[in-house]
Amino acid sequence: MVKTFNFFKRRPGLSVERFREYWLNQHAAVIRAIPEVRRYTASIALPSSYRNNHEPHCDGISEAWFDDEETIRRIADSSRLRAAVTDDAVFIDTSKAGSIITAEIVQKEGAPPIDAVKVLSLLSRKRGMDVASFQSYWRTNHGPLAAKIPQARRYVQCHVRPSGYADGSTPRYDGVAEVWIDDFDAVRASGDTDEYRAVKIDEPKFLTVPFPVVFASEYQIV
Repeated sequence: MVKTFNFFKRRPGLSVERFREYWLNQHAAVIRAIPEVRRYTASIALPSSYRNNHEPHCDGISEAWFDDEETIRRIADSSRLRAAVTDDAVFIDTSKAGSIITAEIVQKEGAPPIDAVKVLSLLSRKRGMDVASFQSYWRTNHGPLAAKIPQARRYVQCHVRPSGYADGSTPRYDGVAEVWIDDFDAVRASGDTDEYRAVKIDEPKFLTVPFPVVFASEYQIV
């Protein structure tokens, strides 16, 4: 299967609470009406992301799984998908929205608790590095390093598919790293490990740093 990411900021004037409520209730019902969506999750920024008048990079990130890219193209003009796109404008600032289509590579399998903190890193490759080299390094060199972080319960790399670069296109990000950690105490503890320090040292070898990171709770919609 392929997985799409959509990156959301809430509509101007909409509270964080209303954004969350609308997505998990009204918009979720619209998504469930699309039979081609095999799975759908909403990763919503943690309340702590808004402390001291701070705004997170994204208020939320959706992930939708489809059988293949042909399915996505086929339903692009369907009434049910149009309804979902129309509904986006009720709670999302569509001028700031973006999306990518990816393939998953599981680097560390595991079963995190249902209330785990989900850490999403939005990655762009180092300037001058070609896509193939970036994906290969991330998968075979960096991935095993990150998988060693003791607190990481599950770690998945999501690489942008070739279609994202067709005809010289530049995707919003080159990939998303997803790590599930038990709780925020464990997140803080992970930053004091040798394994985490090795990951940080390795990042500039293939990534543009710093990069946006979203700390979220994950909700299964489909």
